[in-house]
This record gives sequence, C-alpha cells and structure tokens, in this order.
Amino acid sequence: MGRSQESFNKKEVKNKKDKKRKEKEAKRLARKETKREGDSDDMMAYVDEFGRITTTPPDPTKKKVEIDIEDIAISTPRQEDMPAEDPIRKGVVTFFNDSKGYGFIKDSVTQDSVFVHINNVLEDIKENNMVSYEVEMGMKGPSAVRVKIIREGGAKETPKEEAPAADADAPATDAPAADATSTDAPKDAE
Repeated sequence: MGRSQESFNKKEVKNKKDKKRKEKEAKRLARKETKREGDSDDMMAYVDEFGRITTTPPDPTKKKVEIDIEDIAISTPRQEDMPAEDPIRKGVVTFFNDSKGYGFIKDSVTQDSVFVHINNVLEDIKENNMVSYEVEMGMKGPSAVRVKIIREGGAKETPKEEAPAADADAPATDAPAADATSTDAPKDAE
C-alpha cells in the first residue's frame, strides 16, 4: 500500500533532494582537499617600510634606515606653532529677515555661511551689505557676533517690496474689495 501512495511528483521531489545533498557533500569534500593543499603563505601579508601592505616578504639584505624617536610627530601641532588667526572676519549678508530676526553671512575668505541673529547685530543690516563680524560657537554651530556694517550694498528690491507698488497702480475698484475681505471692516459699510 505504501507504493500506491507515492506519486510521480513526490518521487521527483525526493530525487531532487537526494541529488542536492550529494552535490553539497561533494563540494564540502572538495573544499577540505583544497584547504589541505593550500599553504599558510598564501594568506600572509607584509607591511613595507612605507606602511603599504604587500604579498612579498621584506628583503633581508636591504639596509634599514634608523629613525630618531624625537623626529616622529604623533600629535597635532602645538597652538603656539600655528599662526594666530584674525578674530574679525568680513563677509556679505546673503539673507536677512527683519521680521524673524535672523540671517546668514557668507564669509569672503572661506565662503562659509555663518548664522547671525538680530541680538548680535550692532547696526541695522540688510541683504548684500558688507559686514565685519566675529565667530563664536552657538547652540547649533558657528554664529556671527558683534556684526558691523563696513559698506552699504546695492541691495535689490525684494519681490515683497515690489508687490505694494503694483497695488498702488491698480484701479481703485480693487481697494474696496480688499477692505470688504478684512475682518476689521463692517459688512454693512458697503
């Protein structure tokens, strides 16, 4: 009765599993044989005198150069060895929003963008003004402090400032419609 229950599909699946198992066993045995044949020299890596990793062993006949321990610099250079940087920088105001009270200055030397807040400004600044400032680390990164205007920039009018001028040229019929939509105007005034 066991034979009658075995279908063609079941026999095929069983044959595939047996074949896979035999292939896996053959691969495992092949890996073991190649591992025995392999040498540990194949896995060796050497470091040459310049610190590069190579597969060739060092030449024992080559004369080695002696290096004094004092000549090896491990740390960063001392603060006194580095030239003093001028704390006052110059840059151009690329963006400044008067209503929100912040903006950005593009440093003229490093081309970095530095945040500026209205509390750190000594004079009123506008976009495209050339300013001098000092950089201090703020809560979220570098921040400009003690900002002074060096030269007034030829600031272009922003689209927001052009918009009221366009309304002034508009016909007078638009003005009552604007008043009617405002919350301050009474509705029965029309």
